[in-house]
Amino acid sequence: MSVFFKRVMSKSTNLSTQAAAAGKAVGTTAMGVAPTRLVLINQHLQFSRTSSNQVTIKTGKSAPLVIPTNQGTKYTSNYANYATTNDGKIISYFHDIRLDLDPQEMEANFICEIPRWSNAKFEIARNSPGNPIVQDIKKDKVRFVKNLFPYHGYIHNYGAFPQTWEDPTEAHHGLYGDNDPLDVCEIGSNILNTGDVKRVKILGSIALIDDGELDWKIIVIDTADELANHISDIDDLYNKCPGLLEATKQWFKDYKLADEKPENKFAFDGKYLGAKDTIKVVQECHESWKKLINGERSKSKNGVVKNMPAIINTTISGTPGFVEEFEVKLDNPAQPDAVIPSDNNKSYYFKSQK
Repeated sequence: MSVFFKRVMSKSTNLSTQAAAAGKAVGTTAMGVAPTRLVLINQHLQFSRTSSNQVTIKTGKSAPLVIPTNQGTKYTSNYANYATTNDGKIISYFHDIRLDLDPQEMEANFICEIPRWSNAKFEIARNSPGNPIVQDIKKDKVRFVKNLFPYHGYIHNYGAFPQTWEDPTEAHHGLYGDNDPLDVCEIGSNILNTGDVKRVKILGSIALIDDGELDWKIIVIDTADELANHISDIDDLYNKCPGLLEATKQWFKDYKLADEKPENKFAFDGKYLGAKDTIKVVQECHESWKKLINGERSKSKNGVVKNMPAIINTTISGTPGFVEEFEVKLDNPAQPDAVIPSDNNKSYYFKSQK
């Protein structure tokens, strides 16, 4: 397959105006055809986001109260979003928030890093004390994902499962993990905030191959979403949300094209796994995390010490990284957001030829 694209400048469009104009049409989507993709975006575009520096969320029955606390200036390198308790104690997004996986109900706790329709590439800092959510940096610049027409930024609420780890020291399905928590796409109606912790239903997954590493994308929905009671597996989405799975796969395949990189590839012939098989993937990565947190993983596949995640935590006594509290001070109060670079308003048009 040869793939090419051209960049086209476009003026930024107010998202609220887009939402007001969104239709209620429902139809199947043929990827690569702009009008039908607009049908999908209109179906899925609903705005209910509230802005707040601190939001208290109660997750599953054994999960802690989590208060996402911003520090510094958003969209700059000094921004950090820490998970804290109601008494101000910092806890780790990576290690201290429980996965609380329920295989029977197929539910777990999910941490939102990137709100849907936004561009800033936020992620849990695996090597920093407290594992805050920060904006990824490359070549001394904070990173933003490009807009692939007709979408604006990420097409789902994007984040991670806590207490999971894709192990880079051991091959699974012939590929090594990417050294991060499991990536998760939440497909519900609400646009979440960075640091939100939600109880979600696991529906399925697709396995991306990113720079030769296995990079799972778990598909979930907020259990409080009105659609959650009507879907229980990946195949249900073909009927309830026609076009969504096709668009998701296409987006992950193409999103690097705008950076003049090759399209991404998929494992398992690009097929989605169902909920039961995905639960096994989550359990596997949770077991890998247990080995990490217990100090049993410290070398890469070739025996050389690798850039392994920090294992400092405040809740898992008896582990090598357990501490009473992090040596981090919340002394950099949140400031007004920085201006997002104007080139993030561009849309990128692409065409795939088989």
